[in-house]
Amino acid sequence: MALELTPQMMLVLAILAFTIYMFVSEIVRVDVAAIIIMITLGLTNLFQPVTKDGETTNWLANLSPELAEGMPWLNQMLVPIVDAKMLFNGFGSNAVISIVAVMIIGAGLDKTGLMSKVASFILRVGGTSEKRVIPIISGTVGVISSFMQNVGAAALFLPVVSRISVRTGLPLSRLLMPMGFCAILGGTVTMVGSSPLILLNDLIQNSNHSLPADQQMSTIGLFEVTPIGIALILTGIAYFILAGRYVLPVIKKKGAEASNTMGYFRDTYGLSYNLREMVVTPESPVIGQTFDEMETHCRDCRVRVVAHRSGDDLRIGPGTLSRDVTIKAGDVMGILGKKGKLKDFAAEAKMEAKDNFEVFSESLIPTKSGIAELVIPPGSSLIGKSARDLWMRKVYGISLFAIHRQGHSVDEGVRQVPLQAGDTLAVHTAWDNLARLEKDRDFVIVTADYPREEARPHKVPHALVFFCIALALVLFTDLRLSVALLTGSVGMIVSRVLTIDEAYKAIDWKTVFLLASLIPLGMAVEHTGTAAWIAQEILRVMDGVPIWGLQATIMVLATIFTLVMSNVGATVLLVPLAVNIALGAGADPRIFALTVAIGTSNSFLIPTHQVNALIMGPAGYKVKDFMKAGGVMTILFLIVSLTVMNIVF
Repeated sequence: MALELTPQMMLVLAILAFTIYMFVSEIVRVDVAAIIIMITLGLTNLFQPVTKDGETTNWLANLSPELAEGMPWLNQMLVPIVDAKMLFNGFGSNAVISIVAVMIIGAGLDKTGLMSKVASFILRVGGTSEKRVIPIISGTVGVISSFMQNVGAAALFLPVVSRISVRTGLPLSRLLMPMGFCAILGGTVTMVGSSPLILLNDLIQNSNHSLPADQQMSTIGLFEVTPIGIALILTGIAYFILAGRYVLPVIKKKGAEASNTMGYFRDTYGLSYNLREMVVTPESPVIGQTFDEMETHCRDCRVRVVAHRSGDDLRIGPGTLSRDVTIKAGDVMGILGKKGKLKDFAAEAKMEAKDNFEVFSESLIPTKSGIAELVIPPGSSLIGKSARDLWMRKVYGISLFAIHRQGHSVDEGVRQVPLQAGDTLAVHTAWDNLARLEKDRDFVIVTADYPREEARPHKVPHALVFFCIALALVLFTDLRLSVALLTGSVGMIVSRVLTIDEAYKAIDWKTVFLLASLIPLGMAVEHTGTAAWIAQEILRVMDGVPIWGLQATIMVLATIFTLVMSNVGATVLLVPLAVNIALGAGADPRIFALTVAIGTSNSFLIPTHQVNALIMGPAGYKVKDFMKAGGVMTILFLIVSLTVMNIVF
């Protein structure tokens, strides 16, 4: 029986169009737009029918019976679209709670330093080249996403990608979109990689109840879809390698100019100092010298050693970097010096200057160390003494490179300058050293907003145990995803991998409100019959086309539906339609059903997919960024998935 377009469907279509307009135009933030739509749906409950004197009527009939009788279409439109009792169900939905739990688990793994080690490994393999880093990150996330929910894989890798961005200086916006898109693509590698594929076999069995024995479909095996998924991941990686420079945005968020240590020097203090990692070659004339001798002889360079490794001995911080340390061949040093002079120093001292940090890639990143300002207060015991007198680097773990005094900056011979009350010292230090100096009355710490990361490497076993428990519950039990992941996140809190306050801070509330507020819209599109009507009308237009054209239409429908409603909802709605169309056209209904489940992963155009919503805030993406990069990806997805599906099946 054909569906007729009802006034209520017209209202839903109008709200849907308004939603898309707000997302595309960005007249308000996407999460605010989603909340507005949720409230709009809630306000339709003003049209709730009322019962009076045993008769059910509505406010329009009570207000003007003549108008209600003369305009029946308006009377039909003025009915609730979503029950007010279900309006906020999204905040307790399986998807939203799962995202919250995964954010907490990711923060716990990051707090123990595990994510930092993963980032270090990727950097060792991929270096700092965008074309090498992107395939490693994206491929890894794609594989992980094939065995767990794609939003979970993306959330776990978010802190890893953030750290890689900090260490390499590559904008986060250039790395997160490839990672996010490949997390979505990874969901097509196995039948447990995404909710639609998990649901598909149940829908196939349900359809079999109404089919003759000779037309019944077999269920799809765990790895039957793997060739499709692998082809899609490889396509996504190749796309960003070849076209990334054109489609990926370069977004400089606040503080992005200081995303690496050298940029931090320039942008925060206006000082032309750089930090380089240098290796002492066997021919170097500084071999046998002490730090003090090397730094004294290079007055024009004015270099300062802030980190040192000799063999397996790594020296950073108080009690380690003494000026009487003797330099040996093969030693690696983190050297601070005048911009433009470090290259001359490296040539003169016959030292190999690295383009990027390798040995100190973890210890000299901005989250661990950087520039700080300290003031010498009146009454300080340091007044009248120089940095050399105090053995400042060894005793306090700070490398002095400039003194600001009465509006002037002194950086030449600064180690010999006696300190005065009111002097502001520009120093390079590890942040944990600076935290200790806050308790020292000889200094007043001016830099108050430095990162206070309290790493908890001793909690690694606890974090791994609860992460593995959560993963095992996801893969080997029938528990809801939210319950399984919350088990792991609560375990991390109870075992004090994270405090409850840190867990709250780990949650991206913009993402939570965006997803939870859009769920009622999906309910409205589905429950009012609007989605079924759209599908019916599109398929009516496609009457008489060949089987491959019908299959392509089904996938395009799945793509459109998953942009405006949940992928699960789109799958439930379209699989029965696809099966009936295939039977009528003499095609394989099993393949058409699989086409729907694969097609619902083609969600790259707008940030309505959970993964896209997750990465939007941290990278600073706008809707137009997704439309630019996602438009081509959407077309590639359609071509590759349909081609491989027909070759394999």
